[in-house]
Amino acid sequence: MRRPNPHTKTGRRPPRDKTPREDRAGGPDKPARSTRPAQHGQPKRKPAGGASADREGTGTARKTGSAKRHGGKEPGSTDRSNPATDKSRRTAAASPQKPSRKSPAGLPHAKPRRGPRTPHALHSDDSTAVGAPGAPMRIAKAMARAGLCSRREAERWINDGRVVVNGRRLTTPACEVGLADKVLVDGKPLPAAEPPQLWRYHKPRGLVTTHADPEGRPTVFENLPSTLPRVISIGRLDFNTEGLLLLTNDGALARHLELPATGWLRRYRVRAHGRVTQADLDKLKNGVEIDRVRYGPVEATLDSLQGGNIWLTLALREGKNREVRRILEHLGLQVNRLIRVSYGPFQLLDLKPGETEPVKRRVLADQLGTAMAAELGLDRPDLVDARSGRPAKKNLHAKKTPTDRTDV
Repeated sequence: MRRPNPHTKTGRRPPRDKTPREDRAGGPDKPARSTRPAQHGQPKRKPAGGASADREGTGTARKTGSAKRHGGKEPGSTDRSNPATDKSRRTAAASPQKPSRKSPAGLPHAKPRRGPRTPHALHSDDSTAVGAPGAPMRIAKAMARAGLCSRREAERWINDGRVVVNGRRLTTPACEVGLADKVLVDGKPLPAAEPPQLWRYHKPRGLVTTHADPEGRPTVFENLPSTLPRVISIGRLDFNTEGLLLLTNDGALARHLELPATGWLRRYRVRAHGRVTQADLDKLKNGVEIDRVRYGPVEATLDSLQGGNIWLTLALREGKNREVRRILEHLGLQVNRLIRVSYGPFQLLDLKPGETEPVKRRVLADQLGTAMAAELGLDRPDLVDARSGRPAKKNLHAKKTPTDRTDV
């Protein structure tokens, strides 16, 4: 929309004066444009179109609007003599050409060729590469891989001053060790790291899941077969709880399987005294809060009635202390027998109380997934299978993500 001219009543532009420029250059009452003095306190206004402010009258007619829109030239015309109107020449003038790099003989230098690339540490055959056997690792991880404890427990042991490296007692876990370092834990040499292994164990009633009980009660680890190496448990079962308990010689593996983020279900068979309906059990699907403690979703099924008792099947993904007993007590039930029948894909099956059975290495690697199996070193072909005693075969059909299988 055209803006109205404030100097006219109609808002239209007044007709252009067609008088020749020489007649308008100046007169006795009005001096020429080039000789007018600048007004005091006001800057000299630059004419439109980019022309110089001190341009004198040329005696030629004013250029048409078409010429103004085309930078002072008629459409289709070219003025090579004026570099200010030639974009390419302006660019060339503003950017001087770089001198060419020539050899002493006057020939341009050839582009240097890139030499052979050094293989990355992750793909190197060097034994010190990341993830390779014998590579330096954090002291807490080395202790966990040796089967002494978990990483968190190792950090506590270090803070307590129980770990010595090369004659220096550690006060912080920020330390890396390798094969050449001498590590002592409680004055004893750190055992060599063993391949991660997993065992299924049928825990009987009347055993405490700890290495030493201050009350003097019998422990799980005192009743394990003598053929087993030093192992730690994945989670715990109460004194009166029986069933499947997973054991491992690797602290990092134990920590990974204990995390609720792993998403593995723990299934329990429960015998309880009292009565409850399936509708009451269905309310546990959204979780429940008891004594300001929030418990996650629980899948509960009413299986059968047996006199004054009932049999239930519970499945949950957490492992809080006495969780099953407290939830059922909240419903008015008194648990008198609690059996864990599965932990993720690993099941109790027909394992007798007190017996242990190793899990095949390839099965464990399949359930952990490719990334975690590689981190634990389970993808090494030189490892020996815990069940057969022979080098484990590579499974070409291994699944990439852990699943809740029931045939293990």
